[in-house]
Amino acid sequence: MLQLIIFLSLTAGLLAESPFPPAYAPTNDIKLDNLAAVPMRDGVKLFADVFRPSAGGKYPVIVSRTPYSSERAPSAYDAAVFFSRRGYAYVLQDVRGRHESEGKWEPFRNDIEDGYDTVEWAAKQPWSNGQVCMQGGSYLGHVQWRAAMSKPPHLVCMFPAVAATSLYHDWITLNGGWRLSFNFGWGPVRSESRIMQNTGPHGVEGLSLISFDRMQWHLPLRSMQELAGRNAQFYRDWIAHPDYDGYWKTLNAEEKFDQITVPVHTQGGWFDIFSQGTLRGYVGMATRGGTEAARKGSRLLIGPWGHGPSRKFGELDFGPDANVDLHDVELRFFDYWLKKIDNGYSTEPAATIFVMGRNEWRREKAYPLPQTQYKKMYLASGGNANTGHGDGSLSWKEPAAEAKPDQYSYDPNNPVPSLGGNNCCGTPTPAGPKDQRVIESRGDVLVYTSEILAEPVEATGPVKVVLHAASDAPDTDFIAKLIDVFPDGRSMNVAEGIMRARYREGTDKPKLLEPGKTYEFVIDLVGTSNEFGKGHRIRVDITSSHFPQFDRNPNTGDAFGTSAKVRVARQTVYHDRVRASHILLPVIPR
Repeated sequence: MLQLIIFLSLTAGLLAESPFPPAYAPTNDIKLDNLAAVPMRDGVKLFADVFRPSAGGKYPVIVSRTPYSSERAPSAYDAAVFFSRRGYAYVLQDVRGRHESEGKWEPFRNDIEDGYDTVEWAAKQPWSNGQVCMQGGSYLGHVQWRAAMSKPPHLVCMFPAVAATSLYHDWITLNGGWRLSFNFGWGPVRSESRIMQNTGPHGVEGLSLISFDRMQWHLPLRSMQELAGRNAQFYRDWIAHPDYDGYWKTLNAEEKFDQITVPVHTQGGWFDIFSQGTLRGYVGMATRGGTEAARKGSRLLIGPWGHGPSRKFGELDFGPDANVDLHDVELRFFDYWLKKIDNGYSTEPAATIFVMGRNEWRREKAYPLPQTQYKKMYLASGGNANTGHGDGSLSWKEPAAEAKPDQYSYDPNNPVPSLGGNNCCGTPTPAGPKDQRVIESRGDVLVYTSEILAEPVEATGPVKVVLHAASDAPDTDFIAKLIDVFPDGRSMNVAEGIMRARYREGTDKPKLLEPGKTYEFVIDLVGTSNEFGKGHRIRVDITSSHFPQFDRNPNTGDAFGTSAKVRVARQTVYHDRVRASHILLPVIPR
């Protein structure tokens, strides 16, 4: 095995302002064991680079498993260097079928067994003291949840950042709504080759932005990847399993929180594509973890970010305290659990949450906050809530006994374009807070706005919209956005959700609509923490498309991915006393 000795200066780098304590200075030089072979139970060898202190001896181990080639992302070594210089052995492994590792690449499918085998291999090496934690974000976070499901005996803790707990509910779909631009861009376009090479413009490998956009209009969905010259079986499998069935249940950590016995620290952003996994991961482990240590030791950090910490995101600057050096936070977690350092971790509040609008960090005993008051704001209008210039209103008062409903037509050939929101990774669709006034000028967007606020209103926690609506189509979508309207008129999205009508009774219970019949649709907007300031207004937008972040529902009721044709759907939204459509806000008392 090739061994390289790396000598690094021990000078500390500059840190941006942060409410979190900075890491201590590195204390040692490191050596690298390059291409260490890690045998899996079926004989396949996965290869890893092992970074460890050059002085020798036994050390606690941090394992990170990645599908991303070092040729594409040399920054992948940053964590390995950071932690190994501070007294850890760090195993950076290519997952099955990626870069140096043997086997067939199929996203998600082998990470339960391979994660177990890798953790146990790391625990038994001569440079290991037998204590192992896992680290990494996005896919590198996803593999931690899968490994924990198999309960490796030597796994002590894990820190999954910006990661999905249920691959169906918050990776492939958002509660059933197909994430088109992400699935297509990250999936067959970017991930089918063995080694992820450098991506092209806007992160789309080998494709121009124009060609990528055109491809996303292609129908039926099941043959879209052929336009990109791809033939990924896993992508065909995803489309063949649009419901939450056995194909997905075996990969869902949420089904097995009570069997995961180690403390978990989740991290994410309010505008990250996997924010639901960040929040559900913390809540699930804090309430249902398999041991008392897992329940009491779990932590949450969520900021005003997308797929990683930053100060600015979308069109907003959240101030100098918004950005966080994640390695500093991770180090305190690993020091406590792996080195048994009494650094105050055990007595700190479990949830660290950034309140947007006020642009301050809030530290609480739990999320959702115990003091939360869930309050309804009701949708109302005179029947003309279409566009931001309509008569739609939002009020704490219950609606009138009778009220004229709002209507609009959803044409899949002219969908509402995606404008900000929760997206990332290999797609040209921009994420984050964006001024929604451009799309609020459309007649197929219903806009409901409160009066100007005399006092601030903080909403921190889960957000849902309960919509009483009907469609003349056998299947369709309803999109809801929570929006902060600034005094200068900017309409900045805060949270969003989608309801694919056939999944109104559950993503495992698809059932087509009876055209013209009124249904109650509960749209999950995942969660947020935002203070709607004095002089601001609270707004809810309702529409039926968010393209290409989500695929266009063709309104035909055909099996998913098979429709080559579309039809226009006529939508009706009710907001009378009996059918009181509303948003349920998690209001925090002042």
